[in-house]
Amino acid sequence: MRRLIIEHITLEEYKQLQQKGNSKYKNKKVIVDGIKFDSKKESNRYLELKLLEKQGLIKYITRQTRFELQPSYKKNGKTIRPIYYVADFTYIDVKTGKTMIEDVKSEATKTQVYKLKKKILEYKYENLEIKEI
Repeated sequence: MRRLIIEHITLEEYKQLQQKGNSKYKNKKVIVDGIKFDSKKESNRYLELKLLEKQGLIKYITRQTRFELQPSYKKNGKTIRPIYYVADFTYIDVKTGKTMIEDVKSEATKTQVYKLKKKILEYKYENLEIKEI
């Protein structure tokens, strides 16, 4: 076990050390049905979707579905990686037959990158829309 010995430390430095293991958005990882979720809110939504699936209102729930926004390409001899949007959940609404995309978000997690990827996805895949929970 590694020990950290500190003789002189400020209160602010101590607080930063205590927060080091926390997630970026202060959420706690949760395991449900053997699946690790990024937050309690996301795991609760998963349970709600499973209930809707049992009731026959939705089908084919998937997690972490990747949508390609831009393919990889080569420039100056280097391969530039593709850009993806990764949805928290996708499923089919039985009533409409429409593919639904859901992303569990708080205001803090609506980053500029997320907003940009959302716009690109909704432009590229005209029939798809992201529902924020």
